[in-house]
Amino acid sequence: MADSHNCGYVALIAERKMRLVLLGPPGIGKGTQAGILAGEYGILHLSTGDILRSEIDRKTALGILAKPYIDKGRLVPDETMLDLMTRRLEQKDVLDGYILDGFPRTLPQGTGLQQILGKLSQELTSVLALEGDMETIVERLSGRRTCRNCGTIAHVIHHPPKIDGVCDRCGGELYQRDDDRPDVIRERIEVYQRQTEPLMEYYSKNSLLKKISGKGTVEEITDNIIRVIPK
Repeated sequence: MADSHNCGYVALIAERKMRLVLLGPPGIGKGTQAGILAGEYGILHLSTGDILRSEIDRKTALGILAKPYIDKGRLVPDETMLDLMTRRLEQKDVLDGYILDGFPRTLPQGTGLQQILGKLSQELTSVLALEGDMETIVERLSGRRTCRNCGTIAHVIHHPPKIDGVCDRCGGELYQRDDDRPDVIRERIEVYQRQTEPLMEYYSKNSLLKKISGKGTVEEITDNIIRVIPK
């Protein structure tokens, strides 16, 4: 009886934790804002992009399946993403709350997430949608350079390295990721518009959606997000 009571208590505490979804086109700043919000609220930052890149680097079955889609700016199949997130959300470290960055990206993923949360007796606190224009995003992403060694990101215009092509942090080689090429970026944005924006209507009907402009300084955008998150 004691064990059953304790499990119920843990579930009740978990139910009160903050669970956020962060939507927005690639390059709008979701990763930056998700990291800030995770620290602000003491919750876990779950980046599906990071999870998938780890799978690719380790050459797992999932990574091998996902790589061609990511390299071409396309979305990994819904079934694969739902399997991945089901396993991730069942882990104990999510009990204190989390922010999902990069998932869901399609309507089937959104409805699938609701089914996953239902089985876990969890509910989303809010869905935050950052908005911005295509050309600003293309400029922002196409100028990014990533360190092959430590993963640090520089920008040829906004945050150039001291030595061209060399990481300021570790001296590693800076390179342009395949999915940061202008043609791939535009494809990624078009994919987002076709497949992810229907989620807006879905979450709006559930009274979860909060729209925020992706323009402004990082601090201004963070302040605007915090204002719309339920207290």
